[in-house]
Amino acid sequence: MTPGSAPETVFGGDLLRARLWVPDRPTTALYVTFRQWLPDPGRFSDRGPVRRALTAGLAHLHIQTRWNDWFLNPETIGLEAALKAARGRFMTARALGFSMGGYAALRFSRVLRLNQVLLISPQVSLRVPGEDRYPEAAGFDAGAGELATHARPDLKGVVAFDPFHRLDSLHARRITALLPGIAAAPLAFGGHPGTLAITSAAGFPALQRLSLSPRLRPQDVQRLHRDLRPTSASYWRERAGYHARRGQPLCAEQAVARAEALLDAGGPGDPD
Repeated sequence: MTPGSAPETVFGGDLLRARLWVPDRPTTALYVTFRQWLPDPGRFSDRGPVRRALTAGLAHLHIQTRWNDWFLNPETIGLEAALKAARGRFMTARALGFSMGGYAALRFSRVLRLNQVLLISPQVSLRVPGEDRYPEAAGFDAGAGELATHARPDLKGVVAFDPFHRLDSLHARRITALLPGIAAAPLAFGGHPGTLAITSAAGFPALQRLSLSPRLRPQDVQRLHRDLRPTSASYWRERAGYHARRGQPLCAEQAVARAEALLDAGGPGDPD
């Protein structure tokens, strides 16, 4: 199968979908991505593969849920069986997930036998005190979604988050406490998800390359953040909000001015 050919449907339900693309040469490595939370769910995306993964010689598996149900629904058990079978074709597997997609990477890490993950502002559960950002939290199945049961206990990787986002920090602390192989990468004023400053400065390709590397380190993600934050309008807006909340109007005004200057210059201040 070439990068431009049709994917293999690993699981094709009404609520969940998993599709697999393989490179044009034999591979033993799998790269997994998950749909993140959407403001307007209800349909599957027909997006193609991560071509950077195929070019690097990895197969790409993309897993979607039709609704923002955190991949927990009557089809979850069937999806798990299909993922287990598909994973048997590869020797290693690594994954990338943002927010709800990061939670899914953890939730399915055992059945996928993931070796490494890059998680961006994931949730440990929706049953966390104070977690009121997601309307579907009331219907969250704590048993089916319990990471202590379903996550791979020796999973390794990095969780990136903005330490000034209280709930994201709380989730990150609980994840690293539960899974000691996951290292924290705090990205100050990164936003939500925590790499928003990176992506808004045109850094997503570099971030994706880090997630593809089998030797991911938290300092690599932090270095990318430091390198790109001066040119990220998102970073300066987050910083302005922080100073405003702390009663530091002069610092807030300076940060707003930096953000506006980047946008006026037509630089990479915000993603399309």
